[in-house]
Amino acid sequence: MTERHLDKTPTILRKIVDRKWQEMEERKRKVSIADLKAMAGDQAPARGFAHALRSRIEAKTPAVIAEIKKASPSKGILRDPFEPERIAESYEQGGAACLSVLTDKDFFQGHEDYLKAARAACSLPVIRKDFMVAPYQVYESRAIGADCILLIAACLSKDQMQELEGIAHDIGLDVLVEVHDGEEMDDALTLSTQLVGINNRNLHNFEVSLETTFELHQRISADRLTITESGIMTRNDVEAMTARGIYGFLVGESFMRAPKPGEKLKELFFPED
Repeated sequence: MTERHLDKTPTILRKIVDRKWQEMEERKRKVSIADLKAMAGDQAPARGFAHALRSRIEAKTPAVIAEIKKASPSKGILRDPFEPERIAESYEQGGAACLSVLTDKDFFQGHEDYLKAARAACSLPVIRKDFMVAPYQVYESRAIGADCILLIAACLSKDQMQELEGIAHDIGLDVLVEVHDGEEMDDALTLSTQLVGINNRNLHNFEVSLETTFELHQRISADRLTITESGIMTRNDVEAMTARGIYGFLVGESFMRAPKPGEKLKELFFPED
């Protein structure tokens, strides 16, 4: 039985995780895990999230996971009107390798339908950006068409991450594990996933420093893929990463605030094209 791991979890994450457990109980009353497993099994093969990133990174080309996010707890509404289909199309045209879609309702005003709509509007693989704490959500992610899930080391124990990763891989999902510090990296590196995301945002004080990626990237072996997350705002930020051999990026807020997200993506990552 998966248990919560909250002793060192930042306050905002504790609040979100507590709500996730409540939300799951509510959802189970509507759709059983058995039904979700059946729905997951009916899905077409996943699009290959990790493969899409690896092919770009090995070519030393920016592999951008472009995020579709309506709101955040700290910044409020980021985009209005919010049209996931149009954003997805724009990102694909702008050169994104993959999409990330926020599905958390209570804190990010997300929804599963946003993921379905975005994925249907393009050919890119999609990660479900949510707070995974239990197997139910993994099956649910596959059932709604996700190609990858996010595991956040700050709110999961090593055993929990290993359990959820095992289920994800069994049903054809890739896994991106996200870390913020060295201790979380220790746990993350016990997983088999190729994808290691380094979040530059300190979840205790919300400060952002790209030094977090520079420091932790050194611990990631060449067979894995580093994805830098948060704080990539300028062309200089991109070049600082690629100069250190980091070609994987997850970017959301700066795109969401742009009139044409895909054009902003291209301007930031592919200005010579």
